Amino acid sequence: QLQLVESGGGLVQAGGSLRLSCAASGRTFGRYAMGWFRQAPGKEREFVAAVTWSGANTRYADSVKGRFTISRDNAKNTVYVQMNSLKPEDTAVYYCAAGPVSIVADVKDYPYWGQGTQVTVSS
Repeated sequence: QLQLVESGGGLVQAGGSLRLSCAASGRTFGRYAMGWFRQAPGKEREFVAAVTWSGANTRYADSVKGRFTISRDNAKNTVYVQMNSLKPEDTAVYYCAAGPVSIVADVKDYPYWGQGTQVTVSS
């Protein structure tokens, strides 16, 4: 099993920034591709960003491209997403996830999930 714990969520004004962290424990963190997803009230969980096990390759949803940056530190068993120029439509619960397949965007390809952290962007 791989346990994931997100942190760093909160309330921020539009145009502001937040950095979310996801700390992993259990199995070997460095073997997994890592993703960030989000879910707004009444909506399905959607892909935000993903990074390969090495950190060399990343993938982003069009809605966050140019504003969000995903990164990982395998020595610290942690993955991050730096979120800049936040918009009210970014408001959601953000989840990190781990999967053995390289930077895919489908929820079903990630067997391990954290509990989520709330991000609220006020206008």
